Amino acid sequence: MPIKQRKETQDDRFYAPMERDIVTPIQRAERVLARPFIIFIQEPMLIALTAYISFVYGCLYLLFQAYPVVFTEGHNFSAGMSSLMFIPIPIGGTAAVILYVLIYNPKYERLAEKFSPNTVPPETRLEIALIAGPLFSISFFWFAWTSFPSISFWAPMSSGLLMGFAICWIFLSLINYIVDAYLPVAASAMASNTVIRSLCGFAFPLFANKMYAALGPRWASSLLGFVALAMVPIPLVLQRYGPGLRQKSKYAPSKDLVTLEENSGDP
Repeated sequence: MPIKQRKETQDDRFYAPMERDIVTPIQRAERVLARPFIIFIQEPMLIALTAYISFVYGCLYLLFQAYPVVFTEGHNFSAGMSSLMFIPIPIGGTAAVILYVLIYNPKYERLAEKFSPNTVPPETRLEIALIAGPLFSISFFWFAWTSFPSISFWAPMSSGLLMGFAICWIFLSLINYIVDAYLPVAASAMASNTVIRSLCGFAFPLFANKMYAALGPRWASSLLGFVALAMVPIPLVLQRYGPGLRQKSKYAPSKDLVTLEENSGDP
């Protein structure tokens, strides 16, 4: 240790590099606060993934305004009864986690053995998003066109099962991809992602009432479904072009990764 050596030898020439790296509080704050957003604006993959996750997160919070429109105003439920309509969403999310643990985790462990000693390509994480993305879009169309007061409340309520399932798998897929793809700067990548998606979670409920009043429950929910449908190709594009994008990135490691195509040819 440099400190111990200085004491023993009385020679100030012994020092650790970090001791000479003098950083002011302002510079330290800039490193901590600005770095996540510097990385964010330089990474198209991170921008696309954050946009998708933020939209899904915002839609989840928007439901706190959409459900009262459909169930309190449309079906004349009390506030307490309307709150019960959210129950299928966590049930769907729980089912998603169980299937993830029982089906996807063992598959990933087999891939880890197959690619050893190399790292499993992050693109394998996107497989479940390719399933969950269309399901998330379908769930909003389901919720939209079963929200007529003349239709049983069970129909729009049940759409929450599919919605909760899709939200959970989208988050598991895309967040794991961000961590794997940006491993050396994963904390910074997730920091910018968390800030932006939290802002969307704050903002979406603010315009939900006006949107549902202007478009009606059917077309307001359908609009969200169409936007969700437009985002479905994001994981597909990254699965196809992700390795090439990572090779061009300053922050996403790729030199030690073996692509799926290369490994699939192994005996």
